[in-house]
Amino acid sequence: MADDSISSRISLSCPPDTQTILTAAWSHDLPAIKKLLDTPGAASLQDPVTRESPSHATIRSLGPRPSADTSPEELSEDKESVEAAIAVLRELFLWGAIWNDVDDHDETPGCLAARLGREEIYQLCVEAGIRAELLFGILDGYEELESGDEEWEVEDVEEEHGHVEVVDGGEHNGAPVDGEDAPELIDMPEEESEKKDVNSEDYLKSKVTYSGGKLVDDDGNGVMMAWETDIMRRSVNALLPGLPEGKRILNIGFGMGIIDGMFAETKPARHHIIEAHPEVLKYISTDESKFGPAWEAAGSEPGANKVYGGKWQEICPQLLAEGQVYDAIYFDTFGEDYSQLKLFFTEFIPGLLDQNGIFGFFNGLGADRKICYDVYTKVSEMHLADAGLDVDWDVLDVDLKGLEEAGKGEWEGVRRRYWTLDKYRLPVCTFLG
Repeated sequence: MADDSISSRISLSCPPDTQTILTAAWSHDLPAIKKLLDTPGAASLQDPVTRESPSHATIRSLGPRPSADTSPEELSEDKESVEAAIAVLRELFLWGAIWNDVDDHDETPGCLAARLGREEIYQLCVEAGIRAELLFGILDGYEELESGDEEWEVEDVEEEHGHVEVVDGGEHNGAPVDGEDAPELIDMPEEESEKKDVNSEDYLKSKVTYSGGKLVDDDGNGVMMAWETDIMRRSVNALLPGLPEGKRILNIGFGMGIIDGMFAETKPARHHIIEAHPEVLKYISTDESKFGPAWEAAGSEPGANKVYGGKWQEICPQLLAEGQVYDAIYFDTFGEDYSQLKLFFTEFIPGLLDQNGIFGFFNGLGADRKICYDVYTKVSEMHLADAGLDVDWDVLDVDLKGLEEAGKGEWEGVRRRYWTLDKYRLPVCTFLG
């Protein structure tokens, strides 16, 4: 059990300035906090040993949520403490406290609030995360801004406000808002040999292995795993309500072929697949995949069943030029960041999806941490609305049996767990109006 006492969280080697602000945050001393925040970067200082930040200290000092038999007097005192903590947290976030900084227990401030049962505080951390991610999404990609001798770069915003580095572990999208390379979600205390980026370019150059109900690259990253089968089934049911025959389907990211096998069962009039990995394409061409040349030849007309080899960024403009339109589109790639998913639904869904069609994607955005999953649910929801899409979230239970420990059970042979949550939010996206 974690020791949440102040003496355990402020180490002997903690610098005086950091110790001062941590102590003020622990006491919810708002006037002192305001004075200390005049120093640039003070809101995100961390103890060098425990990695305690002012946000962590503010929340940790509250302790667990009161039990049902707590006296009225104690409840009143707790309410006052919560209100004081909220005021301090708002000030810290205003001055650039990083919402997703982790301490030595691998907890963000929001994770800590959730563990202590402080729902109101947790939601405040989620809101801070949403603001930071939206801000970064707006600024990223802009040219460097100059004003006289001053320079302001997007990297400075990321450092000041925090930014989720989200990478899905399966044949999945996910990741930093509008960035290209996608490191793992938040810096973890891992062995040095494990600290490798997961990105699309390296993935496409890697070797992949199909074995034991999983698809793994040569760095041990799980590209896709059999435990996702139920999610795929529910996704097909959502994209094709009633499972009617004769629909036009586009799937981006073949992986293990789980969802394409389910799509094929509905006898679609058109079934197109986009896959970029050379070795996966090689596997598809074999009889084992069931989506090789014989499948393509069995289409109702030439081109009805087709695997497009290449990146979707190159294939989708071709499909638009051909006037291809689909009733159901599913997006599930590996090593790409959130910006690519956003690019797809803003730039290509309007032209490729039938007006009455349904779009879905594997929602693994920040799925190795509850607060990041909650933040990216809201961020993607806002961006989908901006793109003219309404999204309904079908919440599914995830059976964590066999998914609980890295390196064991389902994760045996997989370097990094990409899923830790007991709930999956399945997105069902349709055009507004």
